[in-house]
Amino acid sequence: MASLDKELEPVLDKDGVRLTVDDAIATVTLTNPAKRNAQSPALWRALTQAGRSLPGSVRVVVLRAEGQSFSAGLDRQAFSPEGFDGEPSFIDLARGSDAELDATIAEYQEAFTWWRRSDIVSIAAVQGHAIGAGFQLALACDLRVVADDVQFAMRETSLGLVPDLTGTHPLVSLVGYARALEICATGRFVLAEEAERTGLANLAVPAGQLDDAVRDLTAALLAAPRDAVIETKALLRGAQERSYEEQRSAERASQARRLRDLAGVGE
Repeated sequence: MASLDKELEPVLDKDGVRLTVDDAIATVTLTNPAKRNAQSPALWRALTQAGRSLPGSVRVVVLRAEGQSFSAGLDRQAFSPEGFDGEPSFIDLARGSDAELDATIAEYQEAFTWWRRSDIVSIAAVQGHAIGAGFQLALACDLRVVADDVQFAMRETSLGLVPDLTGTHPLVSLVGYARALEICATGRFVLAEEAERTGLANLAVPAGQLDDAVRDLTAALLAAPRDAVIETKALLRGAQERSYEEQRSAERASQARRLRDLAGVGE
C-alpha cells in the first residue's frame, strides 16, 4: 500500500507506530510489516501517545498499515512464559490482584478508545489480515474502508480468551448480537463482500485503490464545516442510548447551538 504520509516529518515514530500530520489530516501508520504489524503493549502505548499528540487542527485521522496485512493481532510472544522484555507476561498478569489486572487491561484499552473522540472522524484503511487485536483496532475507528483481500477474524475465544480491547461494543452495534456472537465464538474469517454487506465496512475496493478511496472519503468529510460534523457525530453516537423523545430533544439543542453560532448570536 502506497504511503499516505510520505515526505512528512513524523510527529511520533516508535515501537511500530508512526504519526504524521498534514494540517487537518493525521495519519497513524503501523510500521512493522515483517511481523504483519503484530501488536504488543509497547505498540499500544505508542498508539495512546499518538492520540495525545494530535494538534487541534486535525479533523480526520487515517489509520493504515504497511505491508500486506493490516495487523495479524497480538504478537504470539505474549503467550510465551517470558512474554515481552520489560512487560508482565500473561502468567504474571493472572497472578496479580484483581485491581492490578483491571488497571493493566484498562491501560492497554486506551490505545483503542481515542479514535471515537467527538472532535475527529477516524478512518481505518484495512488490507489483508485484521485478526484479533487487529480486528478490534479497525473497529475502534468510526469508519472502515477495506481492500478486497481483507480477512477479519476474532480469534480470542479460540485461545480461551475474550475480545477485551473495546471491540465487542462496536461489533454488536454494526452487525447485531447474533452475528457478532457467531463471528467471535467461531473465529471464522469475514471477507470483504460480507464486511461491506453487513456494515463492518463502509466501502470495499480493489487493493490497489485503497489509498485513493480513503483520500476521497477524507476530502468529503473535510468539505463540511467542522462544528456541524462534530455536532452530528455526537448526535449519532448517543442515539442508541437515548429514547426517541430524548433524541428529538438532543437534535433541537444541537441545532439551536448551530443556528446561534452561524448567526453570531451568543448563548
